[in-house]
Amino acid sequence: MNEHRYSEDEIAAVYRVIRERRDMRHFAPGPLPAGLIERLIDAAHHAPSVGLMQPWRFIRITDSNLRGRIQTHVDDERRATAAILPSRNDEFLKVKVEGIRDCAALLVAALMHGREPHLFGRRTLPEMDLSSLACAIQNMWLAARAEGVGLGWVSFFDPNVIAQFLNMPVGAKPVAILCLGPVASFYPRPMLEEIGWGKRLPVSEILFENGWPEDAKPTPTAY
Repeated sequence: MNEHRYSEDEIAAVYRVIRERRDMRHFAPGPLPAGLIERLIDAAHHAPSVGLMQPWRFIRITDSNLRGRIQTHVDDERRATAAILPSRNDEFLKVKVEGIRDCAALLVAALMHGREPHLFGRRTLPEMDLSSLACAIQNMWLAARAEGVGLGWVSFFDPNVIAQFLNMPVGAKPVAILCLGPVASFYPRPMLEEIGWGKRLPVSEILFENGWPEDAKPTPTAY
């Protein structure tokens, strides 16, 4: 018997929240429950980080004018992305890529400045600071789903512009705009899968043994 193993119900809950996590773009009216933001930040702050550097920083956007500037910039970047797509650009413009205007709360997740001296784990893989922040966001995402609220990760922005909006110091870098809020329902499948943009790969195409197989098919380009 494994004394460290959780109960069957607890294990099932962990796997359920992983399967049912969704990148939400559609939000319902209403505020977040009191204390929820603090619980989600605490979940993020318990993420693993290389060398215990804890590179994550979160900025809550409460100024409506600042939120509007961010939303306008994201929309400009969305259109710029559509303009360079080799195909499917009209289809892309119909995809809702953010819920900045409608969400109850808006956060910007960023990497701290002054990361250069943190060489523990970063000498060979300097991007591990970014990986650590991604783990923090995933913690928040799973906790939000368990709490029954939506979270959407927006990536259509110029980091330099957002950094300027937020008066961030040199070396700090915004990585994600996070939309949080109540939702009428969660998508039954990832939204891009629902609309036919792409589909989840079978496990046989992502799990190899003892090396990369010569006949492995490249992942199809979705643009």
